[in-house]
Amino acid sequence: MKEAVRPLITAEDIARRVGEIAADISRDYEGKTVTLICILKGGVIFMVDLCRKLTVPVEFDFIDTSSYGDATVSSGVVKIERDLKNPIMGKDVILVEDIIDTGLTLSHLYKHLIAHNPASLKVCSLLIKKDRWVVRDINPDYVGFEIPNEFVVGYGLDYAQKYRNLDYVGVLEFLEG
Repeated sequence: MKEAVRPLITAEDIARRVGEIAADISRDYEGKTVTLICILKGGVIFMVDLCRKLTVPVEFDFIDTSSYGDATVSSGVVKIERDLKNPIMGKDVILVEDIIDTGLTLSHLYKHLIAHNPASLKVCSLLIKKDRWVVRDINPDYVGFEIPNEFVVGYGLDYAQKYRNLDYVGVLEFLEG
């Protein structure tokens, strides 16, 4: 089977929305330092673009989870592959997510991070698929785009480690032939 990517969100729309989210965060955290925790690997490009537009001091760390493998749907089992390197106790933390699909990863990580006693914990996601949410105990505080229930790639999101380098978000389609 061949793969094709149908554009869904342009690079220009992403850049505009990332700037708007950064302005909101900068306003909300004025006079404070914000700690961004990026979920690897998909959230890296979003976090980098976001932190470069923030006007408040920024620290960041990374956490790595797995629930997809090389599939196009979540397995439903969230596993932490790499935990934080730095303590977040007493810090204002924003969990930076590439996409909220079922909500399972978000719920799992939110509980994991809240156990580390941050001063505050908010969630920022580039994309959300509300139609797919299974776990609705956490709502993101900052959202880029709500998208339909399609498998997307680009701007950090991948399929079998491919397509992360696209500067836009597109729907992955499988073609005969």
